[in-house]
Amino acid sequence: MLSFRHIVGHEQIKGHFQKAVENHKVSHAYILTGEIGMGRKSLANAFALTLLCEKGIPDPCMECHACKQVLSGNHPDLIYVTHEKPNSIGVDDIRKQINNTVLVRPYSSHYKIYIVDEAEKMTQQAQNALLKTIEEPPSYTIIILLTTSQEAFLPTILSRCVQIKLKPLQDFVVKGYLTETLQVSEPDADVYTAFARGNLGKAIGLASSDNFKLLHQEMLGLLKHIKDMAISELLDYIRKLKEENLDMNECLDFMQLWYRDVLVYKVTTDINQLIFKDECQALSEISKNSGYDGLEMVLKAIDKARVQLNANVNMELALELMMLVMKEN
Repeated sequence: MLSFRHIVGHEQIKGHFQKAVENHKVSHAYILTGEIGMGRKSLANAFALTLLCEKGIPDPCMECHACKQVLSGNHPDLIYVTHEKPNSIGVDDIRKQINNTVLVRPYSSHYKIYIVDEAEKMTQQAQNALLKTIEEPPSYTIIILLTTSQEAFLPTILSRCVQIKLKPLQDFVVKGYLTETLQVSEPDADVYTAFARGNLGKAIGLASSDNFKLLHQEMLGLLKHIKDMAISELLDYIRKLKEENLDMNECLDFMQLWYRDVLVYKVTTDINQLIFKDECQALSEISKNSGYDGLEMVLKAIDKARVQLNANVNMELALELMMLVMKEN
């Protein structure tokens, strides 16, 4: 578990929580919204740790008895709401774990904190049950809802919570963490950063993913040589991608980034603006042999293939048509 000072980025959110603790103006209910991997759990845990620490303003000391209890997962006043059904948080889950215990005063702290992960999975009945607690909570109660989609909540829940939305981190922040903390090479960090789109957790996952390393290798082999490949070779490549069970949406993302680099190099000839800087020679060659109209057709073909795959059109046919456009342009 991390304290605020160990969390990368999200300075405004960290500052909001720290000021709330320092000024004793903590709300009774929060909704933290963001993609998986963006740091919702880390921020909620750091907030809880700061609230429960015996010394910690603006940061928890990490040494007092309360901090040690939180860090070991044994603090009696920090409750993580669980659910047995993987896709649903039911009314019984909320009643048993929150409503039936909320009137029991904190054991050793000024606060009693409930953290509900995947809160978008609450049924309407569960939300209505929670609403009763949120409307008239005991003064010591704090409920933190973590979600990927706050649109799943009833308007009455939204109106009674402080809503905080996590924003993507800037690329230089993500890349800096990868190169400085994880010792990822700069060329690889550029690719992971581009793919992550400001999501540090996703970037970290890509850096340790053997599947993504395979995808990277296969995509480069295809894109660098596609103009010279026979139709039969393209069909073999499509079958190979399918057999290796690569994520087709990630493959299409990779292709878009590659042709984005081709277009950028054609316009600017500036290596520093490229994602695939170590493939500059190949990108330069392709940019010379491709017109602007042709590159636009390729990018449209990739978008079209994505739409077709999402509509469950035959994968091999969708990729074949896309690759023919890439080969010809």
